[in-house]
Amino acid sequence: MNVQFKSSLARAIPIIALDRPSYQALSAKLPKKTQAWLATMGFNAAPDSFALVPGEDGKLAQVFAGVAHTAHPFALSALPLALPEGQYSLSPEGLSLTDEAAALSWELGCYQFDLYKPRKRQPAQLLLKSSPDAQRGLAIATAMVATRDLVNTPAEHMGPEELAKAAQLLAKQHGAKFKQLVGDELLKKNFPAIHAVGRASTRAPRLIELNWGSDKHPRLTLVGKGVCFDTGGLDLKSAEGMRQMKKDMGGAANALGLATLIMALKLPVRLQLLIPAVENAVAGNAYRPGDVIKTRAGLHIEIGNTDAEGRVILCDALAYAAESKPELIIDLATLTGAARVALGAQLPALFSKHMDTARDLVDLGLKLDDPLWHMPLWAPYKEGITSGIADIVNTGRNALAGAINAALFLEAFVPEQQDWLHIDLFAWNDVARAGRPVGGEAQTVRTLLAYLEERFAA
Repeated sequence: MNVQFKSSLARAIPIIALDRPSYQALSAKLPKKTQAWLATMGFNAAPDSFALVPGEDGKLAQVFAGVAHTAHPFALSALPLALPEGQYSLSPEGLSLTDEAAALSWELGCYQFDLYKPRKRQPAQLLLKSSPDAQRGLAIATAMVATRDLVNTPAEHMGPEELAKAAQLLAKQHGAKFKQLVGDELLKKNFPAIHAVGRASTRAPRLIELNWGSDKHPRLTLVGKGVCFDTGGLDLKSAEGMRQMKKDMGGAANALGLATLIMALKLPVRLQLLIPAVENAVAGNAYRPGDVIKTRAGLHIEIGNTDAEGRVILCDALAYAAESKPELIIDLATLTGAARVALGAQLPALFSKHMDTARDLVDLGLKLDDPLWHMPLWAPYKEGITSGIADIVNTGRNALAGAINAALFLEAFVPEQQDWLHIDLFAWNDVARAGRPVGGEAQTVRTLLAYLEERFAA
């Protein structure tokens, strides 16, 4: 960890965190020499900016840092890999950042995926006095970093088995129960859709399950799409389309991250985590366009396109989740390119049966700088996923409303009375921002955690 808890911060280099109004108020009170230096450096307390201020001995004496606001989750994220190595602390001269934001933003700013390429340098360290909020910030950062690592790991080293091992390790850490159904066991236990999508790979498909919590608490089920690599199947993707398909298990990674926090923070829920994990490969036994596949729910799916495989594996997991009648099911999936066309990389698409819940989540996401955006389960579009030879088809009639068609497909496997949230996310940063390098990302995890804490308050 690059956030260290210390009772004394005396020897650390002070960071004065400021927004533009507070900088204007403080500036006139600074020594003339410091004012001139900051003006020369062009510092104006813009978010993610900073200026190093030397002392009389020429050594670094202070850091002035611009922040968006005191609770911003990336307030200090521009600093750890830019400041000289050493120990720093927050000065009382600046804004009082929340302990959670300070710990979280600093730790996220330290993130580098270094499984294969050594780090060029070590991050600077931030010294904080310990507090429950600071500990919470570190816990959230740890879960987000683990999520990023899972998404960033190439498919060669993050297949269905390795994803299962990650879930098994998480279960061991938190005293949860772990089990999985592998290969032909899926057929014996009535998960035919998961098996159909994953059977062509040399790496066996599986359903990963983790259970945690007390029977006296309400049941919450998380479902994460675990397509560890997606070739598109027989409807083969282009080279460009396949390039980043190691990230197609981003829903599973985010579900694991959220489950980590639920258990670490001991939310009063009975948690079930389900991950259908497959590789959508090409082989002689691959499922085909035009095939009709039976599902756990008893519905038959006509396969319009083998590259719409995520919804096929999710339907078995959702049907299984609904059998225990949880208070809430949340599924997270890198499901459609259509959602990215509509909303871009930074805004996951949210589908909910309840308008008020959706609005609450959108507002909460904006407040926490972990946004998502409501899209409709537009019932008239169900006609577009009807099949002439089966109960439902896994593609719409055309490219229009692709994210909605996918959500409506999943809704067909969720009982009408079952409360359910579907989140179509990207799980990837396509451009670098402070604390958010290009690569795998934890999206909506903080927002969903806050929502669940409100909903299931002890």
